[in-house]
Amino acid sequence: MEWVVILSVLVMTILCLLRFNVILSIVVAAITAGLLSGLNISDSITMMVEGMGGAANTALSYILLGAFAVAISYTGITSLLVNFIIRILTGKKTMMLLALAGVASLSQNLVPVHIAFIPILIPPLLKVFDKMRMDRRAVAIALTFGLKAPYIMIPAGYGLIFHGLIIDGLQNNGAEITTNQTTMAMLIPGLGMVVGLLVAIFITYRKDKEPKETQEDTSSNIATKTESNITFEKKHVLTLVAIGLALIVQIIFDNLILGALTGLVALLLFVVIPFKEMDRVMTDGISMMGTISFVILIASGFANVLEQTGAVQSLVEVTQTLSDNQAVIAFVLLILGLFITIGIGTSFGTIPIIAALFVPICIAAGFSPMATAALVGTAGALGDAGSPASDSTLGPTSGLNADGNHNHIWDTCVPTFLHYNIPLFIFGWIAAMVL
Repeated sequence: MEWVVILSVLVMTILCLLRFNVILSIVVAAITAGLLSGLNISDSITMMVEGMGGAANTALSYILLGAFAVAISYTGITSLLVNFIIRILTGKKTMMLLALAGVASLSQNLVPVHIAFIPILIPPLLKVFDKMRMDRRAVAIALTFGLKAPYIMIPAGYGLIFHGLIIDGLQNNGAEITTNQTTMAMLIPGLGMVVGLLVAIFITYRKDKEPKETQEDTSSNIATKTESNITFEKKHVLTLVAIGLALIVQIIFDNLILGALTGLVALLLFVVIPFKEMDRVMTDGISMMGTISFVILIASGFANVLEQTGAVQSLVEVTQTLSDNQAVIAFVLLILGLFITIGIGTSFGTIPIIAALFVPICIAAGFSPMATAALVGTAGALGDAGSPASDSTLGPTSGLNADGNHNHIWDTCVPTFLHYNIPLFIFGWIAAMVL
């Protein structure tokens, strides 16, 4: 039973690396976990489907955010932003990558829209990337940094939610810790991601890369189109008002679905989007974000199989008999966190699961509350970058693959795994040792 998590995640990973469909890979992994736990195929599928409801809110919010993104692009305001970026940053690869990382970082804290900005901003820039002979893997790494590093280090926006989950996980299992202590504890692992970003930009992907032949664009996705002669008009002001209303509603009610609906309704009421175009906007939004939503649903079902069968708990219990050495315990717990999060695909969903299992072990081993927070937070974040089922990788791919020239596994997941999980692991282990 204790090897169910490792074996099922390995099945998923190997299938994905062989370019097997991500959704089907997760389904096969969930069935594998069920069979290894003593269930039959039918019961495994039933348990997976029952667990999919846990991500229904997230999946629907992403669909509506995708439609909102398409609606915003319809107004042409995206072209203004893209033209500005082209005018200022064309030919400056390093600055372009750092700027993209910065914009992505703002999406987590200052303007918490998460991955919704990617299908708005990235597709119109693809031709610019190709003209600059920029390696799209570097762009994926820059975007993933902004989607992940801020919530690890900064207790604001999504970071406040992530840090709150760590605090609740510790306090509910017998370890007292404050928000400030949690922030300090997570700064060290977060610095590992900074190192990974700089290595990618200045060393790994510094050389020019010849672009692939662009496939003929037969898509009706309006988010991939841009205009060079567009000027700022009244409809763009109303679009900004709609974006502001969506953001305010999202923050007040802490609900992405309500925020996206508010934005869409506002664009209709302002007559920025003609009513007759709404079907096309929704269709393009589903096309843009539908795959991400289904992957998240299936990953939630996979997580339910692992949790309900006791596979995760059995694996963690084995670590209690391995050693009484803190360095070894920290190393093993981080490895477990890596496997669990790669399979589940969400660090936010992983924290409550592993906190209940890790905190008692950390207390018994004599780790301080800050060291425990670093271990739990890092273990939860490990694998998020690099996981085929994570929105931190699915988001960048949704934008970079708009022309069909970017592979989710080899161009997003593998590079982000190498550049972020390795330094996260090292810096998280150091944090557990020094705090």
